[in-house]
Amino acid sequence: MLLCAALLCAPASFAQKRPFDVETLLRIQRIGEPALSPDGKLVAYTVATPDLSNNKLNRQIYVVPVNNGAPRLLTHDGDDNQRPRWSPDSKQIYFISSRSGSSQVWVMDADGEHPRLITRLATEAGGLLVSPDGKKIVFQSNVYPECGADNNCNQRNLDYDAKSPSKARIYTSLLYRHWTEWQTRRRQHLLVASTDGTGVKDLTPGKYDVPPFSLGGPDGYAISPDSQELAFVVNLDPVPAASTNSDIYTVPIDGGDARKITAGPGADDSPLYSPDGKYLAFRSQPRAGYESDRWRLLVLELASGHTANLTESLDRWVESFTWSPDSTRLFFTTEDRGRTSLQMISATGGGVRSIISGQSSLDDVQFTADGRTMIYTEESGSRPLEIFRATSAGGAGIPLTHTNDALLASATLTPLEEMWVDTPDRSRVHSFITKPPDFTPARKYPVVFLIHGGPQGAWGESWTYRWNAQVFASAGFVVVQPNPRGSTGYGQKFIDEINGDWGGKPFDDIMAVVDAVGAQPYIDNTRMAVAGASYGGYMVNWMNGHTNRFKAIVSHGGVFDLASWARETEEQWFPLWEMKGTPADNPDLYEKFSPATYAREFKTPTLVIHGEQDFRDVTGQGLQLFTVLQQQKVPSKLLLFPDEGHWVLKPQNSLLWYHTVLDWLGEWTKK
Repeated sequence: MLLCAALLCAPASFAQKRPFDVETLLRIQRIGEPALSPDGKLVAYTVATPDLSNNKLNRQIYVVPVNNGAPRLLTHDGDDNQRPRWSPDSKQIYFISSRSGSSQVWVMDADGEHPRLITRLATEAGGLLVSPDGKKIVFQSNVYPECGADNNCNQRNLDYDAKSPSKARIYTSLLYRHWTEWQTRRRQHLLVASTDGTGVKDLTPGKYDVPPFSLGGPDGYAISPDSQELAFVVNLDPVPAASTNSDIYTVPIDGGDARKITAGPGADDSPLYSPDGKYLAFRSQPRAGYESDRWRLLVLELASGHTANLTESLDRWVESFTWSPDSTRLFFTTEDRGRTSLQMISATGGGVRSIISGQSSLDDVQFTADGRTMIYTEESGSRPLEIFRATSAGGAGIPLTHTNDALLASATLTPLEEMWVDTPDRSRVHSFITKPPDFTPARKYPVVFLIHGGPQGAWGESWTYRWNAQVFASAGFVVVQPNPRGSTGYGQKFIDEINGDWGGKPFDDIMAVVDAVGAQPYIDNTRMAVAGASYGGYMVNWMNGHTNRFKAIVSHGGVFDLASWARETEEQWFPLWEMKGTPADNPDLYEKFSPATYAREFKTPTLVIHGEQDFRDVTGQGLQLFTVLQQQKVPSKLLLFPDEGHWVLKPQNSLLWYHTVLDWLGEWTKK
């Protein structure tokens, strides 16, 4: 049994350090996808480095010893190497690379030598898994359903589409677009092949995507320990745009008929076989159509078909999870009051035990075969993600990587503080506060309130490259990140209270935080600003019609007109649940909580930002907002990104975004 504590970082001296600005943020190397070798000796992982000159991330694969040693770069060719997966004997690493000109499966020796191309698919490959017996690989590919794994057929269709003189799209049903992509004739399927790339078969034929693009958890598929079966998630409802009802199926690894093994009305996802092959663990939401229902951890006994709900009494979401090597326990992460900790429960049920908790967020937990060593990732609001090791002997986690230590040592980052505020209806709202590096209580500072998206999301002790509080604080602001009603990590009732009340209790919660922060002696409450994206963009638009407390607003990818947004957004289950039906079903509720209804009250200078590839909150929402602001002579600016969606991801765009936002806030709060 593991008994270990979270890493506690001593505060660094701020003397003679530069501010943590966006230029520094864009030098951070981003660790991801750790994979522990079966022999427990090495961890393979990716490092993504922002490449400003080419406006993209350069991703390479490294390995680091579990027991002392320096990381070593394995890949040198190409700029997108990812998804490392070990062979069972730990002698080879399979991975996805675009070095050949398209995304394909490759394999190399564990020391990075002798890289070899495995697949040559016209429809490319991703999402790689290696079977436990080392004989098969399973991967995703966006194929034409009528072709399946027939590569020649797929190539002919690709050539036909490329040469077609008309690029018009024709649709007869929803979901015809998702996130940043229009639906084409192709569908994401799971293919299987021998590890030499031969014998490719389509395991999930049909006109649907596997796993669903809306899947919220880890991989939506897993190979059984005996390498004979694949479990996968799919949503077969006739109108997937209005349904969250995904279920888990199994199919023989060599192909055949799929068998449905879950039947919940909501989402079932993240299947994971126990090492002994007797059980399948998965996450489940019981309420149909509600993407923010509480995620429970369930275990299905494969022989009997009996399913046990292990976490019904735990009022927190189960996030990622893994089995103990002996199949007797499950280790899972949960979010609680802005931190993500590691919990443990017996596979047969019982009490939950806390394993690691602290002022941080943990993920990617994996065990050595003897169960005595665990590797995991950890991050906080003042430190980006690194890989750690813990042992059953106890003690603090030991960092295996120090990727950004030198860069962070040269800059000033401040630890997050926290505040609890009572609201008018006697609820309590939690907020995180980040102060400027040179903070002194004798001065008065401007403050910016950052409103998170979701709305079922939360700010916490985690690192982010979008809306990074350290960058705002280094620009001279006290940064306040409230978690109002609807926020995750405070119980399901707290989450549900936003349903049908977007501008009600959440607005009251945020304004209670504004009052409490404004009363602090170090805050200049005449120089307050508010900014948010997605639902946060909706909320700042709502605020513009309901308060004049702020000197400036930044609205990114937000909802302006609630009814038109509900008719435009691609995931229809979301407005159907949140607003209790369509605009035709419930027009009064849509009008009541639409920022557009109160647009005549808009007076606060507003920066409007939108991505033209945003299908979640369509660009027209930002254009409508900017038009109204201009018509009413409200100082306003519009920033459009033609090559971004709901998030700004490209390095050069991120650089422009931060400079534009900070310039706007500074213009109105630092006069």
